Order: sequence, then C-alpha cells, then structure tokens
Amino acid sequence: MNSLAKILLDTNEKYPLKPALVLQSAGHSDATLTNRELIQGASAYARALQENGIKPDEVVIIVLQHGQDLIFAFWGCILYGAIPSIMPFLTEKLSPDHYRQSLQSLFEVIQPAAVITYSDFESEIHEAIENTTVRLILIAEQIPVVTDINNTNCFSLQRDENSIALLQHSSGTTGLQKGVALSHRAIMNQLNSYKNAIQLNQNDVIVSWLPLYHDMGLIAGFLMPILMENLLVMMSPFDWVKSPGKLFQAITKYQGTLVWLPNFAYNFCTQKIRDKDLTGVNLSSLRAVINCSEPMRNQSHEMFLQRFHPYGLRAEALSTCYAMAENVFAVSQGGIDQPVSLDWVNRLALINQQKAYPNEINENAICMVSAGKPIENTQVKVIDAHGALVPEREIGEIAIQSDCMLNEYYKRPDLTTLAFRDGWYLTGDLGYIARGELYITGRKKDLIIVGGKNIYPQDLEQIANNIEGVYPGRVVAFGIFNEKLGTEDVILISESELTENTLRDNLAEEIRAAINQSSDITVRRVLIVPRGWLLKTSSGKIARSANREKYLQEFPV
Repeated sequence: MNSLAKILLDTNEKYPLKPALVLQSAGHSDATLTNRELIQGASAYARALQENGIKPDEVVIIVLQHGQDLIFAFWGCILYGAIPSIMPFLTEKLSPDHYRQSLQSLFEVIQPAAVITYSDFESEIHEAIENTTVRLILIAEQIPVVTDINNTNCFSLQRDENSIALLQHSSGTTGLQKGVALSHRAIMNQLNSYKNAIQLNQNDVIVSWLPLYHDMGLIAGFLMPILMENLLVMMSPFDWVKSPGKLFQAITKYQGTLVWLPNFAYNFCTQKIRDKDLTGVNLSSLRAVINCSEPMRNQSHEMFLQRFHPYGLRAEALSTCYAMAENVFAVSQGGIDQPVSLDWVNRLALINQQKAYPNEINENAICMVSAGKPIENTQVKVIDAHGALVPEREIGEIAIQSDCMLNEYYKRPDLTTLAFRDGWYLTGDLGYIARGELYITGRKKDLIIVGGKNIYPQDLEQIANNIEGVYPGRVVAFGIFNEKLGTEDVILISESELTENTLRDNLAEEIRAAINQSSDITVRRVLIVPRGWLLKTSSGKIARSANREKYLQEFPV
C-alpha cells in the first residue's frame, strides 16, 4: 500500500509531460497542468511548510478560491505529510462576522498549525485565529516558484499508511466543527473499490464543477482522476452556477465520460440552460452521469434525459450513488452494468408502516430510485432502533462496515464513539434493501439537504433565536422537498407575541436576512405564528417532524 504522495510522485516519474488536469475559469483560457507542473507547484508549498516550521502530521487549513493555488496547496500538504483541510471561501452572500466566528470555532476544535490564504484575506484570518493554535499564515502569492523536485521534503513517503492523510468537513453551517479524518489506506481502498464499481479505464475523462470542500468534489472530482491517472477537467462552482451550460461545453470539448451531480443539478440544468448555450454540444461521450449527495428522484432523471437527449445524452448513462465522507466517498453504485433500478411501492405503507410494499404504477404508488449495490469491501445492513437486522423491504437505519472507514472524527472521541455500534458505522440515513440493492427513504437525523449541502436545523434556529421579537426557544426549521427544484426548501417557523401583520412580516424578513447572511443557503419561507402553535415532545423539546407534519396539513405544498 502506498501513500498518496508516493502514487503522485510515481505518476510523475512515468508520465511527466502527460496532462493531469485542465483548469477552467471564466474569462481565461483553459490552463493545462502536466504531472510535472503539478508536482513542481505542490513542491513549492511543501518546501514553504517545512521552512516555516510546520511539522508533518499537523493540520493545515486551506482557504483559497478555485484555481492553481488551491490545487498546489492541497498537494503540497500531501507531499510534505501535513494534513490538509479545504474550507469554503468567504462569498459576498455571507456575513464576514459569522464566517470569522465559524472559522474560530473550527480552529478551537481542530487545532491547526497553519492557514494558507491570500494576502487580501489575511486580516480576516488574523481575527479568527486569536487564542488558537495557529502559528503560521502562509500567503499564496508569496510562495516561491520551484523548478526542481526534491523528495527530501516529502515526509509523507515515510508515513504509516494508517496515518491521517486529510480531513473532510461537512459543507453545512457549524457542522464544519466535525472533521472526518481519513487515512492513506482508507482513501486508496476506496478508490480501488470505486474504480471497479464504475469500471474506470485509462480513456475516461472526468469533468467536474464541484467544490473541493465536499466529499463528492474532493474524492470523485479531484483525488480519483489524479491518482488513477485520468484526465480531469475542473471548473469553478461559481462559474457553473452562473452559466451551467459551460459544463456541457467542457464535456463536448474534452470528450468527458464521467460526471457527478447532486439531484438538484439535474433540475437546475434542465431549467436554466438555454438552447443558445447548447450550440455544438454533444453529450454522446458520457457513459455515466452519476446522481449523488442528496435524495435521488426519478422525475429529475426523466426531465434531464428529455431535455438533453437531442444533444446525445443516452438513457443508459443515468447512474446513481450513495456516498458519505465517513466512508471516504461511495457506499454503493448503480446504473453502470445495467439501468438504474426503479421500485414502485405503496405510498401509504411507506409512510405509515415503514415498509416498501411493491405497488402497481398508479396514484397510490411512489417511485423509489435504487442507489445500487454496495461497492467492493463495503457491507451494508438495515437495522432497527435496537440494532437488530430488519427483513428485506422494511425501513430502518443504514449501517455500514468497510475497509475505507474514517479513522475518527478529528479530536472528537465523543462523536466517534457515538457513531459506531459493534464495529458498524451508523449513518443516520433511513432506507431498505430489495433484491440486493439499497434504497434511501429519508433521514433519522433532522438534517436538511439543500443543493447537496448539509444544513443542520439547530444552526438556523439558533440564528433566529437571537433576533428580537422571536419568543426564545420557540423556533423550528425543517426541509420540504421542492419537485420543481429537485431539492429541499428550508422552512422556518417562529413563535412571537407580535400581533400586527406588518410587524410579523418585518420580523420574518429580518430572520430571513440574518440566516441568508450567516449561511450559504436561502430560507424559502419564514412563518411567524402565535404562542402555543409549535408542538413539543413529552420531554419539552420542539418536535421537528411533528411540526413539519402540522405545517404540511395547514399549508399544503
């Protein structure tokens, strides 16, 4: 078993002039990086870490935008043997104060040694690192160019394969405090298993717009192609949101064969890409468009196929995947050897009895989309609240066991212990197994998934609770699936003693603005209700699921 650095250096040794990746950025020509250029750029950061006293196995937080510096900084940490962790960059939408507070909270838990960022962002980092363990802020623009490659500063070549290679963090709000620590062994085990699951071959070209602070972007859209020697075409997620048609143009230009999308992106592309953006587009090279990272909907697949079939998209390219950072990435994969399985089940039995009874395709049925079969060396089972195995087609919590599991939640032994039972990782996701395939039905946790991003409702509730006019502790947030958008809408309900409609409207707008500035999601609706409206559990806590059902009864979607 080799470290990630050893594999990267071996690839450069064999194919120094072979393109490793193509970097696309709006307003600029495509920039191709060869394996040698990738190693040279990474070596510059590795040398800078060494010369500034950072030690191998110390955590380095990377706060950079999409571009060469981000790529070089990450691989520089890998070469040197430091532990990289990529953070979202501050956007115009976010409140700088809240962003700074989130970073500070993260630093307190993770205890990093260094931060890599830009000179014009240095002051923000300085304010966030007060009273933390950070000893160094490394400025990307000041990293000297390296033309030689000296392996003496590649301490990762000496690391044990079970040592931590990197940290992945949730893309939610304060969920950034929970770092998933992954070893070199776990990552390579995952890539080798997943490579077989998707039948990756030397001719495959991966095209990605996904952010690198999310497991789908980091693993499937970055580490896998580079370490498996496949050409990678990368574009900025911000460029994609502004002009989603660029993804299809890149697939056409570079004959892309593999792309990963969260479910909302199928709806987004269908609705936002104009005919004029598809001039010359040919999607026939795609052999797999893989739906991943949020609940998968057949309607989203059908809309996507109908819209882009005239441009060469084949029905057999539609694929699915169930993944999580705790397993490095993929747990199961479907749609590669055969079409994605669809399971029509009785809607009422699914909701009321937690059983997936087969049903004819009619108004009483709901279509469940298979997440496929577990990848090699990953086992999946469905259990009840006591940990007992449930029968096929009965809904329970999904538990997994594999050779690519996380080492730990970094410096959070309490969370690590809670996450496992008898050697099995408890995902918090609900689902069932039918004919050997896994179907995801919901979440045991109250997690909301918006556009592939994990949103913790308690974070949004905390923001609202700090606003004058909100009755303290009487706030609830939850998700409602939006068929048009293909993802969940965030609904927040707050009790208040305000009675005038104008004052209530103003309070709702204030809550919405505060949340929108403090997180990277948009609240679809804020509802101000009178005292006593919200339902509580027997222990006195706000009952999210019960209030969600009450909302749907009184305000049908």
